[in-house]
Amino acid sequence: WETPYSPLCHPLIIMSSKKAAAPAKTAAPAKPAAAAKPAPAKAAAGTPVPVPESFLKKRKTLDEIKAKRAVAKADKTKKNKATRRLIFKRAEKYVKEYRQQEKDLIRHKRQAKNNNGFYISPEPKLAFVTRIRGINCVAPQTRKILQLLRLRQIHNGVFVKLNKATITMLRLVEPYITYGEPNLKSVSQLIYKRGFGKVNKQRIPLTDNSIIAKALGRYGIICIEDLIHEIYTVGPNFKVANNFLWPFKLSSPLGGYVKKGNHFTEGGDFGNREQEINKLIRRMN
Repeated sequence: WETPYSPLCHPLIIMSSKKAAAPAKTAAPAKPAAAAKPAPAKAAAGTPVPVPESFLKKRKTLDEIKAKRAVAKADKTKKNKATRRLIFKRAEKYVKEYRQQEKDLIRHKRQAKNNNGFYISPEPKLAFVTRIRGINCVAPQTRKILQLLRLRQIHNGVFVKLNKATITMLRLVEPYITYGEPNLKSVSQLIYKRGFGKVNKQRIPLTDNSIIAKALGRYGIICIEDLIHEIYTVGPNFKVANNFLWPFKLSSPLGGYVKKGNHFTEGGDFGNREQEINKLIRRMN
C-alpha cells in the first residue's frame, strides 16, 4: 500500500528548513545599552578644581630660593671679577717695584765705581733658615731654640726677620742649621711649590687665593702675590703672614752635603751662607 505524500517528507524541503532554522538558533539577544556614566564635576560645573594651598606655598618657596640664588650668584660673579682685576693691578705694581729696585742697585754700583769706591749693600732684613741635622745629642737650650724657630724636623725651612734677637738665636744653633739671604726667585718658588697655610691648625695647600684672602684678608693680603711681597719686603704684617705659612718641608739636597760638621766658610755646610743659600734652595726645592 502506498504512503500518502507529505511535503515535509521531501529531502530537499527538509534540508532547506534546517538551513533556515540554523541562524535563528545562533542569533543572540541584543544586550541592553550600558548606562552612561555621570560626567565629572569639572565638566559638569565648567570651573577648575582649586589647587591645594600646600602646593602653592611650596612653589612660592622654591621661586624665592631660586631668586635668592640667582642674586647671590650674580653678586659673587661681580665680586670675583673686581677681585681678579685688583689682583692683576697689584701684581703689575709689584713687578714695577722689583724692577725699580734692580735698577737702583745697578745705578748705585755704577756711581760707586765712577767715584773709585765700593758699593756696600744694606744689611739683609730677611733670612731663610733650614735645619740640616737631626735630634741626636741636642742640648735642651738648642732644642728649645729650634722649637721657637719651628724647625722641629730635619730639612724644615722657615723665613726669619733678622734683628738682634733672632741673629743671636741663629748663632746659638748654628751647628744644626744653615741660613742666608734669599732672593725674590727663591721666595716665589718656595711659596708656589712648597707653600702650605695654617687654617684652623690644619696644613692646607695654597691652591686658591680664596684660602689666603679668608685668613689674611683683614691685613690687606688677598692673593699669593701679596703674600710673596709681604715676606720678601718684610712688610708691617710680616709676622702674621709668616705664621700663616706652615714650615716648608724640603727634600734632601741634590748631590748631598759636603760635611755637616764644618762651617760653610771652612768648606762645610752649617752656618751663614749669605747669597749662596739660593743655590741650596734650588737643590732642595
